[in-house]
Amino acid sequence: MGGVDKVMLRVAGVPLLERALAALRDADPVVVVGPPRAGIQGVRWTREDPPGSGPVAALSAGLAVLDSRVGAVAVLAADLVGVTPDTVGRLVAALGADESADGAVLVDSEGRRQWLVGVWRRPILDTAVPSDPRGASLRGTLGTSSIVEVEAIGAEARDVDSPDDLRARP
Repeated sequence: MGGVDKVMLRVAGVPLLERALAALRDADPVVVVGPPRAGIQGVRWTREDPPGSGPVAALSAGLAVLDSRVGAVAVLAADLVGVTPDTVGRLVAALGADESADGAVLVDSEGRRQWLVGVWRRPILDTAVPSDPRGASLRGTLGTSSIVEVEAIGAEARDVDSPDDLRARP
C-alpha cells in the first residue's frame, strides 16, 4: 500500500481501525498493537518487539498487557472492511456454545479460516504462543487447537491489502 498508514485509510468515510474498534464496542479492555494514532481513544496501546514482526508477535504483545483473569480474547486485524459488533457477538456465542473449543474463527465464502477474526479462550493463547513469536503464523500457532468455525456474512472477512480492496464497497 505504498507505506501509508493502512489502518487509518477510510472506507465510506470511516478509518479501518475505527471499524475494527466499533466491532469491539462491548469489549473491555481493548488493546491495540501498533503505534498510537491521533484521535483514537479508549484503548490501551502496545507494540510488538520488534515492530512489524508479525501477527503472533502482535498477539503476544497484546496478551502481555491484559490482566491474566481475562477469560476470552477477541483477535481482530485492524484492516477489516466489514467486521461488526454482530461478527464478534456470533464468535463469542459460538465459543460459548462449545465448552470443549479453544477458539472460534470466521470462515470466508471459500471455506478458509480467517485467523485474524476470532475469539479465543485465554489459556490456549497463553500456552500456544511461542516464547519467541517473531515471524510465526497464527495458523501454525493455533491451527491444531479445537476450533468452532463461524461462517462469514457479507464482507465480514474482507480485508484491505491493495488499493482495489480499498475501493470495493463494504
